[in-house]
Amino acid sequence: MNTYPDTSFLCSLYRRQEHTAAAIAFRHTLKQPLHASPLLEFEFRQAIRLQVWLHGQDKTKGYGQHEADQMLADWEADLSSGIVQIVAVDHDAVLRMAEFLSSSHAVKGGHRTLDILHVATAKHLAVRDFLTFDARQRKLARAIGLRTPL
Repeated sequence: MNTYPDTSFLCSLYRRQEHTAAAIAFRHTLKQPLHASPLLEFEFRQAIRLQVWLHGQDKTKGYGQHEADQMLADWEADLSSGIVQIVAVDHDAVLRMAEFLSSSHAVKGGHRTLDILHVATAKHLAVRDFLTFDARQRKLARAIGLRTPL
């Protein structure tokens, strides 16, 4: 396993937005399946559901249920075909790494909990490249030796 994405990458891959072209282009360069942890999958699904709620509150925000259903169907199709694989992680080890990252970087970098957990997961899985469009998360990943090719 050489790469690990965050939610910003997945959202760009499964819904047309600012970074979609870059996400799709990078995905086509991968020779292995795209790997995700159960936590990443949950956050991705939850982010989609939140957008539907936002859209229900204000039609200028988020997106509707039809688009969300399509994103989730595309995700499920990619899981079924093996384009995406869910990988097991040692949650205790990830949490220990996350605590280290939090104690050494959060005060200076303003990193959010799930962002730290995704970087910690990537480090735990010993990947080379961390895929994100989030500037602060990119900075954290680079600080611990992960490459951020996007």
